[in-house]
Amino acid sequence: MSACVPTRATDPSDSHDTSRVHPPHSPPPAPPRRFRVAGADVSASIAVFLIALPLSLGIALATGAPLQAGLVAAAVGGIVAGRLGGCPLQVSGPAAGLTVVTADLIHRYGWRTTCAITVLAGVAQLGLGCLRVARTALAVSPAIVHGMLAGIGVTIAVAQLHIVLGGTPQSSVLDNLRALPAQLANLQPAAVSVSALALTLLFLWPRIPGRAGQLLRRIPAALVAVAGATAAACLAGLTVPKVDLPSWSSHALAGLPEGPVLGLVAAVLTTTLVCSVQSLLGAVAVDKLVSGRPDLIAPSTGPARDTRLGRSDLDRELLGQGAANIVSGALGGLPVAGVAVRSSANVQAGAVSRNSTMLHGVLVVIAALLMVPLLEFIPLASLAALVMAVGIQMVSLHHIRTVTRHREVLVYAVTTLGVVVFGVLEGVTLGIAVAVGVALHRLTRTRITHDEREGVHHVHVRGQLTFLAVPRLSRALHLVPQGADVVVELDGSFMDHAAYESLQHWQKTHTAQGGSVELTGRSPGTRIAEPSDSADCRCRPWTAWRNHQCERPLPGPDASDTGAPGGSGRPDGSSRSSGSGSPLGAPGSSGRELARGISAFQRNTAPIVRGELARLAREGQQPDQLFLTCADSRLVTSMITSSGPGDLFVVRNVGNLVPPPADAGRCPQPGEESGDDSVAAAIEYAVDVLKVRSITVCGHSGCGAMQALLNSEPGGARTPLKRWLRHGLPSLERMADPGRPWTGLAGRAPADAVEQLCLTNVVQQLEHLRAHESVARALREGGLELHGMYFHVGEAQSYLLTEASGAEVFDLVSDAGSLRSPA
Repeated sequence: MSACVPTRATDPSDSHDTSRVHPPHSPPPAPPRRFRVAGADVSASIAVFLIALPLSLGIALATGAPLQAGLVAAAVGGIVAGRLGGCPLQVSGPAAGLTVVTADLIHRYGWRTTCAITVLAGVAQLGLGCLRVARTALAVSPAIVHGMLAGIGVTIAVAQLHIVLGGTPQSSVLDNLRALPAQLANLQPAAVSVSALALTLLFLWPRIPGRAGQLLRRIPAALVAVAGATAAACLAGLTVPKVDLPSWSSHALAGLPEGPVLGLVAAVLTTTLVCSVQSLLGAVAVDKLVSGRPDLIAPSTGPARDTRLGRSDLDRELLGQGAANIVSGALGGLPVAGVAVRSSANVQAGAVSRNSTMLHGVLVVIAALLMVPLLEFIPLASLAALVMAVGIQMVSLHHIRTVTRHREVLVYAVTTLGVVVFGVLEGVTLGIAVAVGVALHRLTRTRITHDEREGVHHVHVRGQLTFLAVPRLSRALHLVPQGADVVVELDGSFMDHAAYESLQHWQKTHTAQGGSVELTGRSPGTRIAEPSDSADCRCRPWTAWRNHQCERPLPGPDASDTGAPGGSGRPDGSSRSSGSGSPLGAPGSSGRELARGISAFQRNTAPIVRGELARLAREGQQPDQLFLTCADSRLVTSMITSSGPGDLFVVRNVGNLVPPPADAGRCPQPGEESGDDSVAAAIEYAVDVLKVRSITVCGHSGCGAMQALLNSEPGGARTPLKRWLRHGLPSLERMADPGRPWTGLAGRAPADAVEQLCLTNVVQQLEHLRAHESVARALREGGLELHGMYFHVGEAQSYLLTEASGAEVFDLVSDAGSLRSPA
């Protein structure tokens, strides 16, 4: 019997022992995993706790709920939502965004019914989480969400202003505004002084300069504001209302809901909406903060744990928030939602897992049980000032500028005013109605104009082209006489089926009657691709501008080839025919081509490479090879080497020249020509800093620099180009020296003297390269290889330098990746 098979597996009484026997040839089972808390989580939880404690008390005060309710919600949010939620680093608890809703519920239905509504809202969140509609909730216009939060912030700030001034807030914003003059006439100096001190500390604490400021700013400003105001009130002996925490034995729990059914249903929906939207938006914001922490998005190098954090699971976050609201409501706590201030502090304090959120909840429980005598020293005016500052911050100028830029300011303003005047649910409903109206207006507002310029009829369509605009489009198109030349410019992003068929039918009819039709996009001279074009489009990121098929410029009357002098590789700088059948257009079109090329990259390529470039941005460049080649525009290094970002450290110059170190680093004497350090600097940086393992010098066919060397004559003006090309003179001498090994291509002789010089130049520049100190040292240590390469542009064929029979030969590189000699 094999020793690998347990002999007592058939005994039913011992069947439980067989679970400990691991399969043959498998690694031993891992030891039981013990619960561990990272030190970063402990420090982060303390920072969040110090922020949550005063804010929880302040929000409970602002809603009119028992002050213990804020502590219950903070503890439950940290422990329950922190453990079950889908965003590990989001901190949940009583949120300022729920203040207005909760205060209205308490005013209408009383505290025990408000707790029952919180429980029912949690049940609704569980249902939404099970239906997996979290992503759908984010489809609400940001203008509505920001407007809702701004309206809530205004309501909070106006209400808390009365407590700051020593009075009592009213039940609505309008009542608070009407009562404000009387409150200003009856100020309470003690409350105003405490509030002013708290606001001063809250504003100035994050702005303390210098090294001392860096140390002091580790203490949360909210805690400093409340603690400073409390200490000042106690030392000065001020008589102000203070926190009153009754015994936990008298704490009110949830009761059966009492009130009209429709009103209760609306209350549950409002609480569910605000809690869910605020929590989901908070989770998305935390994801953005986490993306700026490389230690959270890359695996840890330590053996103990992996700190990788993926994107938040929004459906699980809804489930966690629902469970937290059920528990908080049942225990007599405020509604729970994700809180932006605490979540941001959690991430910035270095938290690495959900343990920090849960620990902060545990610390709140400890404080609620053991720190009651200390908490009762806190003046209510300091808490009101803290909450008022939070409300003012909810009206974000950044959000206002954003919605203004996107022409959504009307939606934002209506939502804000609706929340302030009527309430959260009514304000959000008004915002949605206005957003729908604005969208329909933009969809149906289409301007169609017709004019004639220089014998060409222009029909300009501004806006979205839908079936509603078809009658006006038909009238404008029928103003065009038969056989005329027409340009139809579509300045919009959408065309429905009815408009497409109408335009296509007219185009076919007009063309059949001898006319011509050009359909252009938003940029002048851009042809809209026909359906047949898309099937034949073979454009790639390296496709030349003039050869693009998807978006090609139209020929103009004065169009000419814009080939740059020298770009063709000819010594006289003459341009060549593009071969595409379409010139580039009017002068200045190269700028438009560059802009279109950049736009095409952002649209097509950037989304694909963004992740890889983000990794390179975090880790820095680590190329394996220095690639030194010519500046010729036809030589695309990434294309001919199939390399990507971070693979090659590329140096390009005219003629792929490497100045010898004796010339590159020498200070010129009077009458001498200046040296060049740029290539030497790149070589030194690549070898000594980047630690590249190989260097390739790549020449190419039809090199204009080699042609200029062959045609150069002594004397004449010493232009910068001539001074640079002197580094190629050793290549000319090498080619003319019969004692030197022959340089050529495997299988055929060089086509002409220019190609012979291009091949010889690669070999000569490799000799110059070996003379550089950093390269010579790396070669001696065996950490560097040198390669010669030749690219034939017309054949799209690469050759690599080898040494055979005393000659330097460039062999073909086959598509299988090996060197071969042609038959």
